[in-house]
Amino acid sequence: MPDLVLYSVDDHVALITVNDPERRNAVTGEMSTQLRAAVERAESDPDVHAVVVTGAGKAFCAGADLSALGNAAEEGLQRLYDGFMAVGKCTLPTIAAVNGAAVGAGLNLALAADVRIAGPNALFDARFQKLGIHPGGGATWMLQRGVGPQVARAALLFGMRFDAESAVRHGLALSVADDPVAAALELAAGPAAAPRDVVLATKATMRATASPGSLDDDLHELAKDTELGPQATSIQSPEFAARLAAAKRR
Repeated sequence: MPDLVLYSVDDHVALITVNDPERRNAVTGEMSTQLRAAVERAESDPDVHAVVVTGAGKAFCAGADLSALGNAAEEGLQRLYDGFMAVGKCTLPTIAAVNGAAVGAGLNLALAADVRIAGPNALFDARFQKLGIHPGGGATWMLQRGVGPQVARAALLFGMRFDAESAVRHGLALSVADDPVAAALELAAGPAAAPRDVVLATKATMRATASPGSLDDDLHELAKDTELGPQATSIQSPEFAARLAAAKRR
């Protein structure tokens, strides 16, 4: 199996890189499986206190592979979601170093992290509606949590995209850095220097207090399940099939 996800640890920080630069790190079921395994590896390693996620090459993640998406029913969609859902549920602090385009499922991967740092060429683009499909993977909830209802609706209903500066202005990213991976590793030095049990407990408490009475990752799961049926239906529509065929001809 090719290494579609790279994993390394240095100074108590795991660096996870989605690694298919020729296809702009488009998500397949195989990549998603490897991404979940990398997150679980970090969680199970007592030497790891934080996780940084980035993309190889010029893109962060260009979304779901269109062929995989076109063939996906609800079960297949769940498999494509599996990697970024693991990031979203990760018990360790997570930072997305968004080095380039984060589109569709790639935007979901960035949103699943606790913090996002944008490179100068970062682009945050939901693009679901442009493809003719319903948002999935909890995107409706993650965007509203991250930027508020109005900006989330601008992104999902009106196609608003965010470059690095506008992402920071709207609260989608924490900061812009020429080298987002280096900046993310520098930020991760905070939890790396703290006792791991304190780091884990602090994140768990923040999840419990974000919406008292439920955990925020439970809300993400609920949003994903709510979106699943409408997204699967939209993928099976003739309109999406036509868009998919046109994309394959290009």
